[in-house]
Amino acid sequence: MTDSKRKVLVTGGAGFIGSHVADAYLAAGDDVWIVDDLSSGRRSNVPHGAEFVEMDIRDPELRNLFREVRFDVVNHHAAQIDVRVSVADPPRDASINLMGLLNIAEAAVEVGTRRIVYVSSGGVVYGEPEEIPTPESAPKLPLSPYGVTKLGGEYYLNYYRVIRGLEYVALRYSNVYGPRQDPHGEAGVVAIFCNRLLGGEPLTIFGDGEQTRDYVFVKDVVSANMLASELKIEGGGLDSVGFNVGTGVGTSVLRLAEVLEGIAGTNLPRNHEPARPGELQHSTLNSGKLQERGWSPAHSLEEGLRETYEYIANQRD
Repeated sequence: MTDSKRKVLVTGGAGFIGSHVADAYLAAGDDVWIVDDLSSGRRSNVPHGAEFVEMDIRDPELRNLFREVRFDVVNHHAAQIDVRVSVADPPRDASINLMGLLNIAEAAVEVGTRRIVYVSSGGVVYGEPEEIPTPESAPKLPLSPYGVTKLGGEYYLNYYRVIRGLEYVALRYSNVYGPRQDPHGEAGVVAIFCNRLLGGEPLTIFGDGEQTRDYVFVKDVVSANMLASELKIEGGGLDSVGFNVGTGVGTSVLRLAEVLEGIAGTNLPRNHEPARPGELQHSTLNSGKLQERGWSPAHSLEEGLRETYEYIANQRD
């Protein structure tokens, strides 16, 4: 909670994670604006009490919104997040993820915005890491244009911090799941599995199913965002203001399927497909640095998966 009301902009606030973050700022008593072009977000996700502006983050008109409101904090979730799209169309990925960020950063500097909370990605900026769970100090070797633009965004913001005086904190998410995650299109495996189980369809496992990911519940990600909005910044360099957000526990696809089948009360045959080229085998984040600053994941995998499954089930009714 904060002592005084802030003016907060959440970009991508009609999306899965951004809408939950917007809810939390409103609950903290802040005035909240949401900018989203609804290319993947949903108008129904925009929380009551937030001012909604349908706009692309690259739009020059965004500068006028900053001049009108003079935001204290910008929480930047809007992005092109599909790795496959980034591989097929690197210029599009760079246009949204870098030019969009620069439009926001320039506007923020102009009006004296205090801080940007920037969503990076612990799942892609480290590439295929040697150390697991992976700490923030690990080499940054992204293997997709998406990973390159996310890491590039951190470098740009470091410039704005050192040269232009704009504070920022980068949150490097692991695999986020939870209510409002779209089970269609570019969705996480949790939402896809939930949707298939609810439809009585077998789950598809790519490769041997032993590949592991660090699944973190969206409500725990929200608490990380709220902490990052007020976190005292110490030191210099990219990793001093970059924080992993994950559980530190790797869960295999086979284990994930097993837990969700237990929640669904079903045991259908599984489809096995060849491994997808370029897929990381293991990705788990060490979030000890953020935990030292007061954050910790509060939800077990089973708790989070059950809440997610029940939410998607209710949406199908």
